[in-house]
Amino acid sequence: MVKDLAKWAKEKGVRYFMISYTDLFGGQRAKLVPTQAIGEMAADGAGFAGFATWLDLTPAHPDLMAVPDPDSVIQLPWKKDVAWVAARATMEGKPVEQAPRNVLEKLIAEAESEGLRVKTGVEPEFFILNPEGTACSDIYDTAEKPCYDQQAVMRRYDVISEICDYMLEMGWEPYQNDHEDAIGQFEMNWKYDDVLATADKHSFFKFMTKSVAEKHGFRATFMPKPFQGLTGSGCHAHISVWSLDGKKNAFADNSKELGLSEQGVHFLGGIMKHASALAAITNPTVNSYKRINAPRTSSGATWAPNSVTWTGNNRTHMVRVPGPGRFELRLPDGAANPYLLQAVILAAGLDGIRSKADPGRRYDIDMYQDGHKVKGAPKLPLNLLDALREYDKDKTLKAMMGEEFSNAYTKLKLREWNSFVSHFSRWEHENTLDI
Repeated sequence: MVKDLAKWAKEKGVRYFMISYTDLFGGQRAKLVPTQAIGEMAADGAGFAGFATWLDLTPAHPDLMAVPDPDSVIQLPWKKDVAWVAARATMEGKPVEQAPRNVLEKLIAEAESEGLRVKTGVEPEFFILNPEGTACSDIYDTAEKPCYDQQAVMRRYDVISEICDYMLEMGWEPYQNDHEDAIGQFEMNWKYDDVLATADKHSFFKFMTKSVAEKHGFRATFMPKPFQGLTGSGCHAHISVWSLDGKKNAFADNSKELGLSEQGVHFLGGIMKHASALAAITNPTVNSYKRINAPRTSSGATWAPNSVTWTGNNRTHMVRVPGPGRFELRLPDGAANPYLLQAVILAAGLDGIRSKADPGRRYDIDMYQDGHKVKGAPKLPLNLLDALREYDKDKTLKAMMGEEFSNAYTKLKLREWNSFVSHFSRWEHENTLDI
């Protein structure tokens, strides 16, 4: 744990710090600060005009001060004289309650007050495209079933291995990398951690992946569904809850169904209870709903859910329990805000534990083949507007996430939806011109 950023910088040969915070839309905002000034910034923060980013602020608001969290600092492996550090957003000495990292830290404190330490791992999928973002960067990546294609992953070895080498260097314990189910699509995995550490790593991973891809002349995107007919990019989250000392997995109980303890079942129940509202956070863009409500893709399956169901080790459901003591939420996509993703998991799960929520019936069928036979399981929202309406109706989840955050998020996301529906599309001309 780093206590003194100036001293750490001198030891590491760091000349500049990127003091970074993430806004409501997942945009990473930063100021490049010389090491000579980091002492003052560590105390008071770097100043931003919050209205200039995606936060519900006005030009008249005071400066948003981004106060670096020394525990999060990372020396850029590809540019050693620069370090990235996540920041806490404050205004006039008080936390900005709508700021995503602050929302997560508040929920972590709530969990800890109940003796719970939540750990998660994420599985971010992304595409490596040409610089214009219009096509796959690899002209030979054309297989009908491209998942795990060893030739394709080796043709992008320079990019993937460089990112993995950096994760090894940073001590993230990466353990596998692969070509995913769409042409040009990849996934990289590293070890799970406490939710705040996972969110910081997830945020840095997106920055690092884009930076390395650009260095090699490509463009990396975490857009949920960049191409019609191809599998979209998910960001599955693996969730477990531990004792505060991190030694006992509170979700693990081999005497129970699927090895999931009563507390784990209630946490899962909270996820199921709030699933439709959850989607507004885990699937935060207009494009997100092209992934979770997609027709069958060219590979034969979307690998994304469209109903609120759970199962054992079966990838066709929204939640699967692949082994004792944890479960996988398959709903989130590549656009999910790293901090809000973890926050909403915590919020729904904590409410599930408090209310002793029942996750409902377990289904073990192939949802892609036989999902039409399931009666009573809610369908996930069809679009962003439906998701935002579900979120707005879910008073408990809104309160858990914080009213200031919830009001700001829904306000800006509704503005985004209105911008989308005011756009005239080619489809309208093709289907309406001759009416």
